[in-house]
Amino acid sequence: MRLILASTSPRRRDLLARIGAVPDRVEAPDIDENPLKGELPRPYALRLAEAKARAIGPQDGAVVLAGDTTIALGRRILPPATTEDVQRELLGLLSGRRHHCLSAVCVLMPDGKARIRIADTIVAFKRLEPREIDAYIACGEGLGKAGGYAIQGRAEAFVRFLSGSHSGVIGLPLFDTRALLETAGVPLG
Repeated sequence: MRLILASTSPRRRDLLARIGAVPDRVEAPDIDENPLKGELPRPYALRLAEAKARAIGPQDGAVVLAGDTTIALGRRILPPATTEDVQRELLGLLSGRRHHCLSAVCVLMPDGKARIRIADTIVAFKRLEPREIDAYIACGEGLGKAGGYAIQGRAEAFVRFLSGSHSGVIGLPLFDTRALLETAGVPLG
C-alpha cells in the first residue's frame, strides 16, 4: 500500500522514519485552519486532521496520512506563533501552567474511509522569567509553531511535567500513527 503524507513538515517525516514509514509522496494540503465559532480544541484538532487528509485524497491505491497539533489552554485554542509578539504572549500564557497538546492523526483509505485517533498530552511549563522568554524568542525555533514552542529543542528545558505522547507534542503521536498505518496495510520497516 502506497503512503502519501499530507504535510510538508520535516518533523513529521522524521517521526515517520522512526517507525519505518517512508512516504511515497509528500503534498501540502491547502485548508482553512481557522477555528469555527465556539469550536473546542479537541473537535478542532480532529476536524483539521481529517480535512488535511481529504484535501489530498482519497487516492486510488494509496493511503493518505495527515495530522494536526493543537495547543489548548482550557477551552482556548492557542494559535501558532506568527510573530515574535504573538510568541511572547503565548509563552506568557503557558508560563507556570499546564496545557494540553492535542495531536490528531488521520489515515484516509483509498475508498474514502477515514480512521482518526488523537493523543492528549498534558504539558506543564515552569514559571518563565522575562529573560528566558526573550532568549527563547531570540533563538527562533518556536516561531510558526503551535503554542509558540518546539519541545524537541530548547523549550524542552521549560517542561517540568509531561504526561502522554512526547512525539505527539513534536507533531505526530507515533503509537497512534503506527496502529493506524498497520491497520491500513502500510508496510513499516
